[in-house]
Amino acid sequence: MTIGIIGSGALGSNFARALAKKGLAATISTRRGPESLAPLVAELGGSIKAGTVAEAASADIVLIAVRWTDLPTALKGLPAWNQRIVIDATNPVEFLDPSSPDAKDPSNPLAAYGIKAIDLGGRSSSEVVRELLPGARVVKALNHLDVNVLAQPEVSGGRRVQFYAGDDADAKQAVRQVLEAIGYFPVDLGSLAAGGRLSELPFGSLSATHFIKI
Repeated sequence: MTIGIIGSGALGSNFARALAKKGLAATISTRRGPESLAPLVAELGGSIKAGTVAEAASADIVLIAVRWTDLPTALKGLPAWNQRIVIDATNPVEFLDPSSPDAKDPSNPLAAYGIKAIDLGGRSSSEVVRELLPGARVVKALNHLDVNVLAQPEVSGGRRVQFYAGDDADAKQAVRQVLEAIGYFPVDLGSLAAGGRLSELPFGSLSATHFIKI
């Protein structure tokens, strides 16, 4: 299966690094265009190439690695999904400008961390993302760990646990195979509505947990 990455920030680039370490191919993209990714592609070697967002979105498995507030823009005008698999690695948080009043809001328990939770009306973030991607098979994964450790799935003599959730069994199996190939120990949390919420930052009960399978 081909792999595409939409977003080249810390999440997208570290996922690409994890793939590159195992010699797995992928196309990484950004709205700034493939040319802006030349330094990253040179660092990662031949298995990772830069492409347009549309090219990355045309892969069999597509990682969405953009900030929540950027989703509508990032996903606009892409090819029809036609049952392709999407890994939703987003979390429903807004990153705050340190100089803004929101960053000093005493009613926001996350202000000290520079973020604010976005109210989704009781839905999981992946349920919302699925509405933005009609025809895609959405699997939640790669969202609950610090992005800085994503390129280090094997640590302390074991494998980091990577949670995933979804409603399509075949799509989940395909994502599990990718996670295993990278070096993670995948753990199925069930459906998007239930499992996706468990691993969702900032309030999911399994969010920000760093388990290692020895």
